[in-house]
Amino acid sequence: MSDTDTNTDAQGGDLRTPIVAVLGHVDHGKTSLLDEIRGSAVTQGESGAITQHIGATAVPLDIISDIAGQLVNPDDFDLPGLLFIDTPGHHSFSTLRSRGGALADIAILVVDVNDGFQPQTIEALDILKRTQTPFVVAANKIDTTPGWNTQEPGPVQESLEAQSDRTSQRLNESLYELIGELSDHDISADMYWQVRDFQQNAGLVPLSALTGEGIPDLLTVLMGLSQRYMKNEMAIDTTGPGSGTVLEVTDERGFGTTLDVVLYDGTIRTDDTIVVGGSHKPIVTDVRALLQPRELSEIRTEKQFEKTDEVTAAAGVKIAAPDLGDAIAGAPVRVVRDQSQAAVLEAVEAELAEFAVSTDESGVVVKADTLGSLEAIANTLQEVEIPIVRAEVGDVASRDVAVASTAEEPTNRAILAFNVDILDDALDRADEQEIRLFSDDVIYQLVEEYEEFVDEIERAQQDTVLENILHPCTFRILDDHTFRQSDPAVVGVEIMSGTLYRNSPVVRFDGNEPTRVGILKGIQSQGEDIDSARAGERVSVSIDGPTVGRQIEEGDDLWTEIPEKHAKILEQELKDEIPADEREALGRYLDNRRTVDPFWGK
Repeated sequence: MSDTDTNTDAQGGDLRTPIVAVLGHVDHGKTSLLDEIRGSAVTQGESGAITQHIGATAVPLDIISDIAGQLVNPDDFDLPGLLFIDTPGHHSFSTLRSRGGALADIAILVVDVNDGFQPQTIEALDILKRTQTPFVVAANKIDTTPGWNTQEPGPVQESLEAQSDRTSQRLNESLYELIGELSDHDISADMYWQVRDFQQNAGLVPLSALTGEGIPDLLTVLMGLSQRYMKNEMAIDTTGPGSGTVLEVTDERGFGTTLDVVLYDGTIRTDDTIVVGGSHKPIVTDVRALLQPRELSEIRTEKQFEKTDEVTAAAGVKIAAPDLGDAIAGAPVRVVRDQSQAAVLEAVEAELAEFAVSTDESGVVVKADTLGSLEAIANTLQEVEIPIVRAEVGDVASRDVAVASTAEEPTNRAILAFNVDILDDALDRADEQEIRLFSDDVIYQLVEEYEEFVDEIERAQQDTVLENILHPCTFRILDDHTFRQSDPAVVGVEIMSGTLYRNSPVVRFDGNEPTRVGILKGIQSQGEDIDSARAGERVSVSIDGPTVGRQIEEGDDLWTEIPEKHAKILEQELKDEIPADEREALGRYLDNRRTVDPFWGK
């Protein structure tokens, strides 16, 4: 997209507010940053100067200008302000989809300047890159730099000028480490005031969500990027039928099942017919009420709403309507107005199809809270080659356990639950059927827990195989150590290499051909019966079958006989699991057999 394309005047409609999402690692300050922006907006404006939506906060341009001071001249902007999604985190970001892309127009990637990149930072960055969402890096917690001299909330460069040389040096080291980590992930970045082309480079904004230092800079960069590069995309027909995405499906007293929706295009009105993505098929229903929180009240803490007749994008709104029980978070919402209902249904079905997860004939069951997070976890599992047999939105139910219980492979008898509940009957049935349940609200942790489970199973299987496989061993009958000639022969031996076990068949090589001489029935060390003996040990053994002086002689080198199938498994699958001297004994045994038959054990 060239500057020429993006800087032409938007035509064909009003300009909506850009939608801003906040991502980053847990405890790096996502919620604190949102709270500080909201708090600053309330402080700067009259009561009601910012508009509280369902799941979002709108901060108008004049309030942004007041917070940013000389950094933002409202006359330079056409866009009406910024709409911040109130629920931070990349799984909520993944939920917010529009027409197959990210619903958020721009994102803030919050990174603790001291901790640097953490697993969730990388996960969030991967999602931003995959969805091609422009973003700004908020280098948070600059106030925790040793020796930091806190200033009033304001532009960060004023705060930087007030610091000692030593403190500035420490902070700069941390900031440039972040720039280096971004580079490691193929993102070119620099301090935002050094960036000339924001389409090629990510801007880094040092700030403190706690003190408010740098907040003006962040808002300035967000407004500047939106105005310069996204103005055309913000042009909507405010009178057109509304389009949005379900953020959450909730039950509200007096209204039943409701949808928290982020509206990104057009208008929705009471009594509109809407089509909503459902767990089995799209839902067609009529809007009974549009609800907004009362002035400056938080949806998470204040359950009182005001009815409104219509809502215009960009906005968050709660929709009350019949038959919403099967609606799913992340699904599209479309108003039926100018188009036929059939055409809108087709459009919703096409968008839902984009979320379809490719499944295998066998694999794990995956459940997630939203379509977007289901897609994200499925992508992660496919990248690490973990097969999926079923992937759905919703809590883990008994029928999911039933599907997992049909798996033949032990590693597939598992359910991965991302940010959802596990119903009681599912818990009981999983216990009965020995199905492993993995539950987490962080994708990488969920996958890691499952991979550890797979490793445990594979180790146990390997141990079982090793126990049932005859091990390579060669041992020598010692001179003057015949204690009994036959029935059974009892002789003293030294283990030359490998491990000798009771009940092993014994052979001697005449040239390269093995001749069975008997079965090693017992091993004794200092008069005590033992099950095995290792290389270097001297023990007495009883061998059923041969007679000393006929089939075997003192000084003979004897071998544990290894069946061809066992030799193949040992060489191809378990070579790294056996000791070095057993590997040496195996190599010599194979050399002998392959002199006669080059393909033996292959």
